[in-house]
Amino acid sequence: MNASPAEVIPSAESSVGQPEPPSTPPHQSESRSTRWRQWVAMAAGAAVVALVVLLASRGRTHTLSKAVQSATTIPTQVLRLKGTTEAVQSRAILAPLLAGQQVPTLTIIHLIPAGTRVKQGDLLVEFDRQAQMRDFVDKQAEYAKLVDQVAEEQAKESAARAKDETELKAAEDNLRKTELEIQKAEIVSRIDAEKNQENLDEAKATYEQLRATFDLKRKAAQAAVRILEIQRDRTQQTMLHAQANADLMQIRSPLNGVVVLNTIWKQGTMGEVQEGDQVRPGVPFMQVVNPANMQVRVMANQQDFPRLQVGQTAKVRLDAYPDLVFAGKLDQLAPIGEGGSFSNKLRAFVVIVAIEGNDPKLMPDLSAAVDVDVAKQSAGSGAAPNAGERTAPSPGSGS
Repeated sequence: MNASPAEVIPSAESSVGQPEPPSTPPHQSESRSTRWRQWVAMAAGAAVVALVVLLASRGRTHTLSKAVQSATTIPTQVLRLKGTTEAVQSRAILAPLLAGQQVPTLTIIHLIPAGTRVKQGDLLVEFDRQAQMRDFVDKQAEYAKLVDQVAEEQAKESAARAKDETELKAAEDNLRKTELEIQKAEIVSRIDAEKNQENLDEAKATYEQLRATFDLKRKAAQAAVRILEIQRDRTQQTMLHAQANADLMQIRSPLNGVVVLNTIWKQGTMGEVQEGDQVRPGVPFMQVVNPANMQVRVMANQQDFPRLQVGQTAKVRLDAYPDLVFAGKLDQLAPIGEGGSFSNKLRAFVVIVAIEGNDPKLMPDLSAAVDVDVAKQSAGSGAAPNAGERTAPSPGSGS
């Protein structure tokens, strides 16, 4: 028998049951290399992005530092101050002070309403003046009585003077007659001559006595008349004071403007006066203001005051009417500061801001905010910023 060739059995069959090592296909090795290149590209891109972010953050930090530096170098361009409005031209109306009378209170019988427009000379308020008119009438009657007494005393003096002058003239004539009789001493008897001498002496004594008493009577009469005249003039002054006090009970407007009632302490409460209220003399209970020219009185602390200058422009806003905005200009700066309410070391300065224009709603004693433009002062006093640097926007500006 011919022998058949021997078959070659693969090793896999010879090692039945043993694990076979996995074989790598060609397409899988290509995909792994592709993924590896993708990861490398992504890492390179992330590195580039990180570098860009780092450089950008450094630029922002530098820009922000420049902005902060410029903000600290350049002061705020708008400064806000708080104050109240007031009229440039105004007159305070006080309860009248009566001359020569001690009156504790005055009663209002007529009062013009607040907000009324008045002209110069219009009646504003009238107080009860019955007591003053009664005093005036009494003093007027007493004055008329004294005037009559002075006239009567002067008439009596004129009559007494005429009588004394007649007696003095008669005594003078008698003296001249006795002097003529004494010249007959050489042709009359001795007894008649002695009688004539006695008559002459008596006539001289009578004439001299009448002459002396005439002057004394005139001085006494003049003194009596002068006393009555002094009493008359004193009564006249009292009468005029009473009339002036009665006229003071009617107060008229000193200028053209608007009536504003003040809040005062009356009858145990704070409020505006009304008809029938009692007001103490000398209390300012009313104002007459001219609303054509208004201003704002504000207080600036010692830190903000050096930045203010006369002539700087400002904007005035009323807290009661936020929509109203007025143009203004710094008009006055107080040279001396006032003590602060929190500490004596802190000072506040009065600043007057003139308001340009007017409005029916613009009245005194309204709280207002004043935005002062201090850019001109800052540019003039401080160094100008570099052209490449950006300044921080000022508060209240549109940008």
